[in-house]
Amino acid sequence: MYAFNFPLQYLLFTVSREPNLSRSQNERTFIDPSAKERQDFPSLEDSPTVSLSVIVPAYKEEDRLPVMMDEALEYLDKRCKEDLGFQYEIIIVDDGSSDKTTEVGLSYVRKHGANKIRVLTFDKNRGKGGAVRMGMLSARGQKLLMVDADAASKFSDLDKLEKAMQQEEGDEATDDKMIIAVGSRAHMEQDSTVQRSLFRTILMHGFHLLVVMCVSGIRDTQCGFKLFTRSAAQHLFPAYHVERWAFDVELLHIAEQLKIPIKEVAITWHEVGGSKIIPVFSWFQMGRDILFIRLRYLFGIWSYRVTRKLKEN
Repeated sequence: MYAFNFPLQYLLFTVSREPNLSRSQNERTFIDPSAKERQDFPSLEDSPTVSLSVIVPAYKEEDRLPVMMDEALEYLDKRCKEDLGFQYEIIIVDDGSSDKTTEVGLSYVRKHGANKIRVLTFDKNRGKGGAVRMGMLSARGQKLLMVDADAASKFSDLDKLEKAMQQEEGDEATDDKMIIAVGSRAHMEQDSTVQRSLFRTILMHGFHLLVVMCVSGIRDTQCGFKLFTRSAAQHLFPAYHVERWAFDVELLHIAEQLKIPIKEVAITWHEVGGSKIIPVFSWFQMGRDILFIRLRYLFGIWSYRVTRKLKEN
């Protein structure tokens, strides 16, 4: 019995109780072509100065990133013309890529300016959850959108997320109320099941059963298209611990525990080649992480609330 308990105790208790909010001096700053020196990123604790921040985690995305950026910029610039009060920023977070992801991002900075587009480059790979977190902690928006770099989600479906958020907020100001709107591919589940092998279908159903242990009300936790009010982001992004693929599950688990409203919205999505997920291995890895997310909160090893100020890190 002890031989079984020891590895379980090791995996449960030999982890940091605090989220990893540390970053190097280089990761605290961005390049502004109009300035002589690197500029400091602001903090999520600051008051918002733009309407929307778009956070794009990117790992070895030199080929797929331009498609997403062009689609996003077309939508955002059109919206700026239609609504003179609307302002945006895009923060590309290069998660320690060995290709030219940062260079591609900086080409957009030179074209559109650092007030609209900024690149945060990690010294080394941290994982998608770490990249999204640091982008959010550096953002200026009243609302903050997380979007994958592969352009799998239709960017204009942001309208659907905002509409769902507005219905939830009522007469209250959105940036003051904690709300999340998550894009969902659940309506496509039947079609994708037909295309999968029996083995992969069984694995996916097993993965979904594990997710239900942590998140009960959301059918698609993994879609990379999620919108947050600033208040919700301030509570959630400094709080989660997992920095790899399963971070979405922990983030939504914390949100449910804090009674933050979560609206699930069907969006347009299509498969894009070049995914960094290795189907079977990644599912097993995420399944393991989800199991330990549940156990670590159950045993009180991790806390649901932020205990440190962001500017201290």
